[in-house]
Amino acid sequence: MYYIQPHYHGISRTTDDYERMVQAGVVAVAEPAFWAGFDRRYPQTFIDYFRQISEFEPTRAAQYGIRHFCWVAVNPKESENISLSREVIAAMPEFLAKPTVLGIGEIGLNKNTRNELTIFREQMELAIKHNQLVLIHTPHLVDKLKGTKMTLDLLRELGADPNRVWIDHVEEHTIKAVLDAGYWAGMTLYPQTKMSPKRAADMLEAYGVNRLLVNSSADWGPSSPFTLQECAMEYRRRGHTEQELIEVFHNNPARFMGQNPKFDLPQIRLVTQPAAMV
Repeated sequence: MYYIQPHYHGISRTTDDYERMVQAGVVAVAEPAFWAGFDRRYPQTFIDYFRQISEFEPTRAAQYGIRHFCWVAVNPKESENISLSREVIAAMPEFLAKPTVLGIGEIGLNKNTRNELTIFREQMELAIKHNQLVLIHTPHLVDKLKGTKMTLDLLRELGADPNRVWIDHVEEHTIKAVLDAGYWAGMTLYPQTKMSPKRAADMLEAYGVNRLLVNSSADWGPSSPFTLQECAMEYRRRGHTEQELIEVFHNNPARFMGQNPKFDLPQIRLVTQPAAMV
């Protein structure tokens, strides 16, 4: 069984994690730009961070046979600072040309403020201008439903192509609106917060596998790269076939990210009937 980890913060993890992930079947990861646990003060700090995830981290993952891709963005938690965000956005097109950068993300909303919405809009406009894939963060807990509605309203206003937009961190009360609008929906698995592997399996059974992505995130907080495999085990335990697992945990991320030709991993198909003996 091969896995693609579509949302994974490798700079927060040790090389031991890469080694264990390849042993668990992971063949590729994609690393969105995210909050470092503190607010960065200078545009150069973001630019160095983009260099780290687009230049150094792919070489570290490659030592273990894992392909590493990434996204660049001003994350929602730091988009309150309008002037700083705009300086960073001005530097982003340089990185969009790099061979491992798939698009713009994570962008979106954290507390649903006016400034967050402004920077969200400007990054979406940049993505549309440069025909980039987009990864969107939705807020946590009580702000999630409102933030998801605001996100869908903005995307509709800008005329974004739903096939090229992935709205992440969906939960039971937001997934239907995202899928009904034609976007890709992501479920982020954490040991303590967001989504558990069992809840994700419930949602896969309730909504099918079309346009659904499952990821572990695995950042600097309490998290694990292997909640992805835990979800696959739960899904398998419920009687789903090997092909169904491959569709969810390998082929779906390959389909979405493969819209960017830089992501050149093929989809996997299983031979359902054994070849005839000669």
